[in-house]
Amino acid sequence: MAVQHEYPETETFKAPSSSASGSFAPSGSPCAATDPACSDEPHSLLSLVVPFHNEAPIVDAFFDAVVPVLRAIPRTDYEIVCVNDGSTDSTLEKLLAACEADFRVRVIDLSRNFGKEAALTAGIDEAEGAAIIPFDADLQDPPEVIPRLVARWREGYDVVLAKRTDRRSDTYAKRRTASLFYCVHNAIADIVIPENAGDFRLMSRQVVESLKQLPENRRFMKGLFAWVGFRTAEIAYVRCPRIGGQTKFSGWKLWNLALEGLTSFSTLPLRVWTYIGGITAVFSVLYATYLIVRTWLQGVDVPGYASLITAVLFLGGMQLVGIGVIGEYVGRIYMEAKRRPVYVVRRTYRRPAGTTTAS
Repeated sequence: MAVQHEYPETETFKAPSSSASGSFAPSGSPCAATDPACSDEPHSLLSLVVPFHNEAPIVDAFFDAVVPVLRAIPRTDYEIVCVNDGSTDSTLEKLLAACEADFRVRVIDLSRNFGKEAALTAGIDEAEGAAIIPFDADLQDPPEVIPRLVARWREGYDVVLAKRTDRRSDTYAKRRTASLFYCVHNAIADIVIPENAGDFRLMSRQVVESLKQLPENRRFMKGLFAWVGFRTAEIAYVRCPRIGGQTKFSGWKLWNLALEGLTSFSTLPLRVWTYIGGITAVFSVLYATYLIVRTWLQGVDVPGYASLITAVLFLGGMQLVGIGVIGEYVGRIYMEAKRRPVYVVRRTYRRPAGTTTAS
C-alpha cells in the first residue's frame, strides 16, 4: 500500500510582482509559433522535477539554462515541477515569479525542509508527464544532456541513466568516498546500484507509477530507482561545477545517506554478527581446551590479568558494535511503523495555460 500524502487543492494565483528572467517567459499561447518543439505531430509531455532548498542565487540562471533546451526538443511539451523544500531565503518568491511568467512551471511548496529524497518524491508524485527526469538546480548535470535522454527513451527504453564519466568537479574526498560506497553497497546488497549514476535519469510513466507503489518512509531514491528495474539504457556525460551557491550535503548528511542505502537494501550487517559470534565461540572452545591440557600437563598457572582485561574489552567492544548495528535497523523499523507521510505539501502553485501573465 502506497504512503498517503497530504495534497491540498492546487491554487491558481497571482504571484508577487517581481519579474523573473525574460528568457524563459513565453507568449500567452501554450505553443508559440516560433517554438521549435511545436509541430502537428503528437507531442509527449516531459516533466522535469527539481528540488530547491535555499537556491535563490541560482534560480534565474537555472531557468535561463534549462528552458531553451526543453523548448528545442522536437515533438515534446514540457513542465518544470519545482519543489521548494522549506527554503528560508527568497527561493520561493523567485519560483513564484517564474510560475507567473510561464504556465509550464509548477511550484510545490512543502511545509518544511524534509530533505532531498522527500522533495524528489513529492515532485515525482506530482509530475504528470509521460517521461519524468529528476534534476538538480545547481546545473552540475548539464541540461544539454536531456535531449539525449529523450532520444533513447523514444527508442523503447523505460529508464535512461545519465552516467558520469568525469567527476573532477567534485572534491577528491567525495569521489573516493562515493566510490567506496558503491563498492560496499553492491558487494553486500541484492540490488546493484549503477556506479556514478545519480538521480539524473529519465523514467517512463510506467516506472514512476511503480515507484509510487513503494511504501517506504525513509527513502533512498537511487536504490528505489534500481529496485523497480525495467529496460535500461545508459548515456555518458561530464559533470560540471556548481553555477553558484553552496552544496547542502555535508559530510555527516552523506554518511547518514550511505547508512540509509546500506540498511535499506541489505541485511548482511545483521547476519555478519552471527558469523562473528560463531567464530568467537569456536575460538573460545579451542582456547579453553588448550588451557585444560596445559594445566593437566604443567599444573595450575598464575592467572594473567592483562590478557583477561584485553579479552573482556575486546568482546565488550564487539558486543556494543553489534548492538549498534541492530539499533540502526530497529530505529528504521520504528520510523516505518509510524506510517507518517514522506512529506507534507503546504501549497501548490500553477498558472493555467492560455492565461496572460499577471502584472
